[in-house]
Amino acid sequence: MFPAVALTISLCGVAALAAPAPPSTPSGGQGLNSTPEYVSMSDYDFQSLNLGLNQEYLELFLFQDGLDKFSAQEFEDAGLTPEDQSLVEYMRLQEVGHAEFLTNILGANASKPCNYSFPFNTVQEFISLSQKVTRVGESAAYGFLEHLDSRAVGSVLGQAIAVEGRQQMAFRQFAGLFPFPFWFIPTITQSMAWTLGAGFITSCPSSNPKVEWQLFPSLNATTGSNGTINGTAPVPAITTNATALTTPGQSVNLSWDLPGEQAGPDLAYNTTTLAGEPKFAAWISQLNVTYTPLTNVTNTSATTTQPDTQIYGEDSIQTVNGTVFVLVTDSDLFLTPYNLSLIDPHVVAGPALYGAG
Repeated sequence: MFPAVALTISLCGVAALAAPAPPSTPSGGQGLNSTPEYVSMSDYDFQSLNLGLNQEYLELFLFQDGLDKFSAQEFEDAGLTPEDQSLVEYMRLQEVGHAEFLTNILGANASKPCNYSFPFNTVQEFISLSQKVTRVGESAAYGFLEHLDSRAVGSVLGQAIAVEGRQQMAFRQFAGLFPFPFWFIPTITQSMAWTLGAGFITSCPSSNPKVEWQLFPSLNATTGSNGTINGTAPVPAITTNATALTTPGQSVNLSWDLPGEQAGPDLAYNTTTLAGEPKFAAWISQLNVTYTPLTNVTNTSATTTQPDTQIYGEDSIQTVNGTVFVLVTDSDLFLTPYNLSLIDPHVVAGPALYGAG
C-alpha cells in the first residue's frame, strides 16, 4: 500500500477563481424581471375586459339558473349523477372567481350583474346551451388576449380561460359529445362575442358602462342534422367514437335579420353592419377562416354548404368540427386568428353557432 500523503496546494501567483457566470438567457421577450401592474392600460383594454366580465356573469347565472330550475331527479333522469351536479355547481363558483378578478382590474367602473333570460326547458337543453356559451367565452377571450396593452392582465386572464376550456369540454361530455374534436381552438372578435351574448341579457343596472363593441344582425344556420349520433340521441359519456354530427358538403340554410333592430340589454343597442351585399359564408373553426359561396340569395336568406377541407391537407382533420362560428360576409378576405378583426367591417350578419361535432 502507498502511504497517505498530505497535499498542500499553494495559490501564490494564481488568480482567484471568478464567480460562476449566470445561466445564459435568450435575448428578447417582454415584461421580464419587471414589476407588473394589473390594471387596464387603454380603452381597448377596458372595453375588452368589460365584455369579458359581462361574459363571466352570463355564464355564472346560466349555471345557477340550470341548477335552480331542475331537481336532482330531473338531472339523474338525464343521466347526470349527483357528482355531475356538484361539478356544475363548482363551475358556477369558478365564474364567481373569474368575475371577481375582472372586477378588481376594472375597479369602480366595473359592470355589475344584469338580468338574464335563457331559452332552455329541459336538462339536455341546459347542457347544450352551456356547452355553446362556454365556447363563446373561450373563443372570445383568446381572440383579444394577445392584443391587450396590459400583458400582465392578459397572463392571468389566460389562466382563467384555460379553466373555461375545461368547462366547455365537461359540458360536451355531459351532452354525450366527443370532448374535443379539433386540433385548435377557434377565436372570434369582441363584436362577434357581444352579438352572441347580448341576446341573453334583458336589462342591466343603469350604472353599468356601455359595451362599445358593434352588435351585428343576428343569423340562424340550420341543417338537416337532428343532432343524433348514428340515429341515437347521445347520452352523457367521457368520450365516444362519433366525432362529427354533420357532413362536409351538406347543405346549410342561412337566414338573418336586417340591420337597425333594437337589441341587447334594455333594447338599448341597434344592430349595424358596414358590409355590402352578402356573398359568402365565413366559417371560423380551428385556424384560418374558410369561405363558401352563397346561393339562392335574397335580402335575408341564402344557402351554402359546409366546407369539405382539412386544415393541413389529406390525413389531417376536417377544418369544420366541434361548435364553430359561421357568418355572412361580403368578401372572402384571407385572415388568420391574429388579424381576425379585419373581418368585422365585412360582416353582413352573425355569427351563428354551428354544431358540427
